[in-house]
Amino acid sequence: MNQDPRWLTDREQRAWQAYRRMTLLLNAQLARDLAKDSGLSEPDYDVLSNLGASPGHRRRITELADRMLWSRSRMSHHLARMQQRGLVVREECETDGRGALVALTDKGVRTIEAAAVPHVESVRRHFVDLLTPEQIEAFAGIGETVVERLTGPGE
Repeated sequence: MNQDPRWLTDREQRAWQAYRRMTLLLNAQLARDLAKDSGLSEPDYDVLSNLGASPGHRRRITELADRMLWSRSRMSHHLARMQQRGLVVREECETDGRGALVALTDKGVRTIEAAAVPHVESVRRHFVDLLTPEQIEAFAGIGETVVERLTGPGE
């Protein structure tokens, strides 16, 4: 059981370090642009866009937390702040008295619709438009392979 460590080769180390640095710099830039263009934080945008893509612009709070890989507590606190700003509303679940739903308000819908255009433009400017179609395809495949390994098939 005393196996030698499988150190990264120079090529593997270069790829790993490029990925790490890219994600840090890209996420920071996208967050700056999002705040400047729409006044939203990344967590705000993530909640709004997940709800915007959900049937009826609503979802069980526990499902939303699971989907975003957040704890129930973090989700609850963040939703409370968003509710105070009039972006979301909590609703009782008609089919399960124990469950709760969160839904976009009209203001929440308008907010995500207004934020989406400049956010997509930022993603294009700082990521998509820098890559060739072949690089985009390779990147998508790489991401899907890693995500599938970490989450299991179909998640």
